Amino acid sequence: MTVDDAADSPLSDLEHDRSRLGRSSTAERVADILRDRVTEGFFEPGQRLSEEAIADALGVSRNTLREAFRLLGHEGLLDHRLNRGVFVRILSAEDVADLYRVRRVIEGAAVRRRPSGQELAVIREAVADAERAAADDDWRGVGTANIRFHQALVTLNQSPRLDEAMRQLLAELRLVFHVMKNPRAFHEPFVTRNRKLLELLEADRPDEAAAFLEAYLDDAEQLLVRAYEPNR
Repeated sequence: MTVDDAADSPLSDLEHDRSRLGRSSTAERVADILRDRVTEGFFEPGQRLSEEAIADALGVSRNTLREAFRLLGHEGLLDHRLNRGVFVRILSAEDVADLYRVRRVIEGAAVRRRPSGQELAVIREAVADAERAAADDDWRGVGTANIRFHQALVTLNQSPRLDEAMRQLLAELRLVFHVMKNPRAFHEPFVTRNRKLLELLEADRPDEAAAFLEAYLDDAEQLLVRAYEPNR
């Protein structure tokens, strides 16, 4: 290949994209921050996101923020409404059913694997955090710890792709939690069930852990779907 041929190759086009790397990486970092805030329950479904306020708070440009909004829109967390702005997405009962369909596959596979000591330590920490938050009557904190618990379960699959898929799924799930008018009534039983599931993993009883998780997810899904019924 001659020098002229190389200049016309696809690689030469990539050189013109270098200037985009900084902006793209910044937008992705902003999207990560906002996704974390959704997962932590700081934004509610239907809430309009102020472009000016968020850009100022994060110290980023409007263009960077808009790109982050687009990324989160592709993940199903935000809705772009023409001439109205960007809103946190409102999920449906059908969305709940699909989220739990995916959870059964990803988490069910995870609990059948033998966890390492370090993996168990992260799961134990999430369980303990939920128990402390429950003792403090901090039910948003319980919800956040519960999400961390399930994220930690998925790491047992030892797949970065599944970890990333679960992060996005759990952010959507947190939006579903807002449908529960009494967060204590919803979260409290699962604090104990998380502890039980941890004990099954510690005891190296994967089949029992998988069966326990299946019933756990069935019950959680039914509670959430029922909460949507008055609005359907």
